[in-house]
Amino acid sequence: MSNDDGSVLGLLVGLAVAAFYLYVLWTIFEKAGKPGWAAIIPIYNVIVLLEIVGRPIWWVILFFIPIVSFIISIIVAIDLSKSFGHGALYGIGLAFLGFIFAPILAFGGDTYQGPSVLALPPSTG
Repeated sequence: MSNDDGSVLGLLVGLAVAAFYLYVLWTIFEKAGKPGWAAIIPIYNVIVLLEIVGRPIWWVILFFIPIVSFIISIIVAIDLSKSFGHGALYGIGLAFLGFIFAPILAFGGDTYQGPSVLALPPSTG
C-alpha cells in the first residue's frame, strides 16, 4: 500500500463518517418535527438545533467565540438530551461521546418532548 493509497482510504473513511453523522443529525431533526434537510446547511443547522432545544437564535454567535463555544456546546447537548426525555448525564455523553450517544438518540425509540428550556421553572428574582 503506497502513501497515496493510504490518503485515499483516509479520505473515504472520513467521508463515510461525515455522511453517517449527517444522517444521524437529519434523523434527529425529523424526530423533532424540523426538516431533515436543514442538517446539511452550515450555520442553519445550528439555528435549527437551537430551536429544537428552545434556546435563543442569537446563541449562534456564541459558537464563534473559542472557549465560550465549548461551554455552549455542552449546554446545548444537555438541552437536547432533556428535549428527548433523558437527563443531564446523557447530555454529557452527547457532548463528549457524540459518536455513540447521537446515533442512539436518532435511531432509538425516544420521542421529542418539546424544548427542554420551556420546561424549566420560572426564575424568581
